[in-house]
Amino acid sequence: MKRMLKYICVLLAFSFYCGVAPVTIAAEKIVIAHRGASGYLPEHTIAAKAMAYAMGVDYIEQDVVMTRDGQLVVLHDHFLDRVTDVQEKFPDRKRKDGRYYVIDFTLDEVRTLDVSERYRIDDDGVKTAVFKDRFPLGKSRFKVHTFAEEIELIQGLNKSTGGDIGIYPEAKSPGFHLKEGKDLSRAILETLKRYGYTKKTSKVFFQTFEIKELKRVHDELLPMLNMDIRLVQLMGGEDAYKDIITKEGISQLATYADGIGPSMFMITATEDSGKTYKITDLVKNAHEAGMVVHPYTFRQEKAAIPEFAGDYEGLLELFLNQIGVDGVFSDFPDRTLEFLGR
Repeated sequence: MKRMLKYICVLLAFSFYCGVAPVTIAAEKIVIAHRGASGYLPEHTIAAKAMAYAMGVDYIEQDVVMTRDGQLVVLHDHFLDRVTDVQEKFPDRKRKDGRYYVIDFTLDEVRTLDVSERYRIDDDGVKTAVFKDRFPLGKSRFKVHTFAEEIELIQGLNKSTGGDIGIYPEAKSPGFHLKEGKDLSRAILETLKRYGYTKKTSKVFFQTFEIKELKRVHDELLPMLNMDIRLVQLMGGEDAYKDIITKEGISQLATYADGIGPSMFMITATEDSGKTYKITDLVKNAHEAGMVVHPYTFRQEKAAIPEFAGDYEGLLELFLNQIGVDGVFSDFPDRTLEFLGR
C-alpha cells in the first residue's frame, strides 16, 4: 500500500511538472446483478445468482417477499402468476383481482412451483416472454428459494473462492405485508443479523421504494435490533417522490439514508421518447448530501436503451463516466464489468 501511494504521488508530481493535467483517481464503480444474471437465466433463480457470482459482480440483488407461514422467499413481486406455473397447479387460489399472492401460500406449496422467464398472458391465455430473446419459456427446471438459502449460497461461494461479494436485498411492498399482518422489513433485518450483516461496513445495502418504511427501518427497527447497515431509497417516476427529489428533500433523506436507487429516467429526463435528454440535478444533489447513487435498470435489449444513448456501452458511458453515478443495476453484469475493464 505504501509503495502504491508513493507511486501515485510521484505520478501526480510528474504530471504537474510536465504541465499536463493531473490524473483523476475516482472511486471504483460497483456493479449490481439485477435479480442475478437475469439477462441469461430466469430472474431470481439460484442458477441466475450463481452465474452472476461467477461473473465477478460486486453485489447481487434479492427482492424479498413473505409466505403465509412467515418464510422469506426471493421473488420480484408479491405475486406468483408472472414467473411461475401457479395457474396450472393451484387454479382456484387466485384472489378477486385474478392475481396469485405469495402470502396466500405456504413455503411448501411455493416450492412445488416451477419458475420461468417472466411472461405475459395474451387474450387467448397464451404465455409470451417479456424478453423474447432470453432464456426460453418451459425449458429446464427452476425453483423458488428462500432468502436464507441465497445468503448461504453467496457466503459459501465467498468462502470457497476467497471472494467478497455483497448482497442488496429489497423489501418488496412492505406496506402490503403490514396490512396482511406480516412485518416484512423486520424479518429481513433479523435474517441479515443472523448471518452477520449488522454494520455500515457489512457488504449489504437494504432498499425499498416506500419512503415511510425506510425511515421506520432507520428510526425504529435498526435501533431495536442493534444494527446499523446502509439504507437505500429506491425511486420511480411516480408523484410519490416529487418532494423527496428536491434539493431540500434529498438533504432530509440523507439524514437517514446512505444512497438512492432512482430510475435512470429520473437522471436523464426526456420529453421526446428518448431522442434527447436533460441531466437533472438528482445525482449532484445526492452527492453533495453524501449519498451514493445506483440507478436501474441497465439492459442490452434495443427497446430498453434510449435513442440518445445509442447502444448499451453508450448508456454506460453516459451514466458511469459522464454523469458519474456510483454503480448500476444491470441484467447483463458481464457486459458492464467488461465496460469497466474488470
